[in-house]
Amino acid sequence: MSLRDMLSPAVEDYLKAIFTLQSEQEEGEDPVGTTQLAERLNVSSASVTNMLKRLDTLGLAQYIAYKGVKLTGDGKAIALEIIRHHRLLETYLRQVMGYDWEEMHEEAEHLEHHISEEFEDRLDRMLGYPTHDPHGDPIPDRDGTMVQIKSDPLLLCPMGERLVVRRITDTDVDLIRQIEALDLLPGAEFYIDGRNGEGADSKEIVITASDRRVVVPAQLLAHVFASRPIT
Repeated sequence: MSLRDMLSPAVEDYLKAIFTLQSEQEEGEDPVGTTQLAERLNVSSASVTNMLKRLDTLGLAQYIAYKGVKLTGDGKAIALEIIRHHRLLETYLRQVMGYDWEEMHEEAEHLEHHISEEFEDRLDRMLGYPTHDPHGDPIPDRDGTMVQIKSDPLLLCPMGERLVVRRITDTDVDLIRQIEALDLLPGAEFYIDGRNGEGADSKEIVITASDRRVVVPAQLLAHVFASRPIT
């Protein structure tokens, strides 16, 4: 029996959260603080501290009181495996079963802890070996490698050039539904025709997408990431 087979879903959730928070940092090397984890997982700081001590004992993380936590190589490998499960499951639930965004996420959160490696491989093969999930987030390979496509938020994208949506943030389902209504999900092509304001001060932008001209409101501009087509 492998170490991962002995871990609880709660332990795996912590590993995934630590990896995600580290990935969101500019350098990705600074320790993740207990307050950050408590907010991400919606638990008390005391619960976080107790779990981090356990992860340290298991050799899955390095925890230093008042400084934070980093994953070890083993901890990172398990986190990437859970993330792979989650993103493959979301892809299947969305593309094949037609799940709503919120239902898709909740179902994947539950199932990610329980599928076998054989099921994971069959799911990957059936889906055609996808590299990104419905949000545009990269799906790790079995060895943990992820296909990263550099992209910028709409706030910083150039005008008058053909652009492709690469990723949307998945923290707010209502925002995702607004993005979907504008045909700006990952893979969509569009042009920015005009702006009301510049950079971080932009109030809205006008784009042409799916042969229609639409206005993207300010509250969505930081949640859609795009780049030029890859040639």
